[in-house]
Parts: sequence; C-alpha cells; structure tokens
Amino acid sequence: MIPELPTGPWVALVTPFQSSRVDERALARLVEWQIQHGTRALVMCGSTGEAATLRPAEAMRVVAIAAETAMRRVPVIAGCTATATEQAVALAADAVRAGADALLCAPPPYVKPTQEGIAAHVRAVSHASDRPIVLYDVPGRVGVGISDETVARLFEDLLIIGVKDATADLSRPPRLRALCGNALLQLSGDDATTAAYLAMGGAGCISVTANVAPGPCASLHRAWERGDLATFGRLRDALAPLHAALFAESNPIPVKAALAELGMCTDLVRLPLTRATEATRARLRAVLPSIRPMASGALPGDHLAIAS
Repeated sequence: MIPELPTGPWVALVTPFQSSRVDERALARLVEWQIQHGTRALVMCGSTGEAATLRPAEAMRVVAIAAETAMRRVPVIAGCTATATEQAVALAADAVRAGADALLCAPPPYVKPTQEGIAAHVRAVSHASDRPIVLYDVPGRVGVGISDETVARLFEDLLIIGVKDATADLSRPPRLRALCGNALLQLSGDDATTAAYLAMGGAGCISVTANVAPGPCASLHRAWERGDLATFGRLRDALAPLHAALFAESNPIPVKAALAELGMCTDLVRLPLTRATEATRARLRAVLPSIRPMASGALPGDHLAIAS
C-alpha cells in the first residue's frame, strides 16, 4: 500500500560520496537521522541529491537504500528529471522498482518545452507507473516555468497530487487554491521563504536546510500547526542565517560542507560542482552553533539538536 503523502517538512536529501562511489553507510545514517528528528518525507535523487551526476544504477540504489532504511515509516519520493521524456520514464520505472512511494517530476531541463510539452511530459511519466507525482516547478534550474493553468490542468486530470514550488512567488498558494481547491499539496522549494509560504496557505517545504537541522525545521512546522506563533517566529528567525549560508554557493556545495563539519558524511561533490570555498566554510562554522541554543525553547516532544 502506498502511504499518503504528508504535509511538510520534507527533506531534499544529499547523496553522500566516498571516493568515486555512493557512500551507502552514510546515506542510511542520514535517512535514519532525518526520521528520528521529525522529517515527514524523504526526497531522493533531486538537484540536492546531485541526480544529474548519478548513473541510473546508482540512482536506483540510492532510492533502494532510502526505502530499506525508512521501512515505510515515512514515504520516499524519487526524482525523475531528465532532458528527454523517454529517459524520465525510465528513471520513474527504476525508482518504483527500487521502492519509491512517489515521484518528483520537473520539466526537462535545457530544452525549454512549451506548456503543452510540459503537460505531455508529465502525462507520460504518470502513465509509466502507479505512483503519485509531485510536480516540481523550478525555472531557475530547468529554464522554463510552469503556469498556474498547467498545474491546475494536471491536477484536474489526476496526473499530479501536489507541487514543489521553487519560484519564491508568495502570492501563488492562494491562486493555486482558487484553481485547485485545498486538495493540491503545495510545498515550498525555497527555505528562505518557508515561513511566509506557510502563512500564505502552503502545506510545508521540501527543504535543503533540513539536511543540517532536521529538528529545528520539523519544529518550525509543528509550531505553525499548533498555532504557537511565538515559537514559530523564534525558529524562523534563528534559521534565517543558516538558510542564507547554505546557499552561499550552488546547492548542494554548502550543505555538503556543513554535513562534513557535523561529521555526517564527506563534503565530496561531483563535477562540474566543486568543494566549498574556505569563505563558505568559515560562514558555516560561524552559523551552525547558533542552532543549538534553540533546544532550550523546544516544544514538548521536539528534537532541536543539530546532531544526535
């Protein structure tokens, strides 16, 4: 049985490397750490997971490790973005075989399809499996945006169940709700505006920052859901410098450097990405300790420490 997809927080998980290979032990450790600290879903093989550099067999193994470690405690969502629809369909089929509970599908990068092309692409991926699809609108990476009308059309045709919105357009959640109703799962793809996105009616965030601070990110969402605006505001403001530091260079360069500082995995990235500069490392070292004092303001049952 495919689990129902929850509201946020979700994590866009990194893919740890050791030498030239996926570090499977570190990956399993990261998955367990996320679950233990309140992350509600795991997104594998996205841009944060360096999917563009993974060979198909590696991507399949990454999804399998996540599914095997999660043991259905939280859903595993697999990215299936590719420059050609045929490749995306193959990635989706591989992900399902590896144990993915849902798929994250962006428009093909580089080729700049029309809105009709985007709809046809998503339709082909949807028809290739029985897994729900979260649409990924990330014009900064793929070179083309997805219109509200296309989102609504795909939702009405039962081809998607939600959208990861990385446009940082905070006026969008009410617009999409007017078109699609409350059933469309709207998730932010921009950590810096997550709090505002929730206030505008979003359901959560697929977070990069949660790689480093899963507890505080989970607590931010729980505080919002409980109506504890004082705690929500405190966490929002405390996390803001970390959000900024984690995007000082192209993602996932800084987040891998931060995880290396915490001893969770190496900072290795695959070309054309390169390791973080010393300036970025210094910025991360300055901001990471500031998360720890938030433990004193934790909500009951919350886990706010950066590392276990």
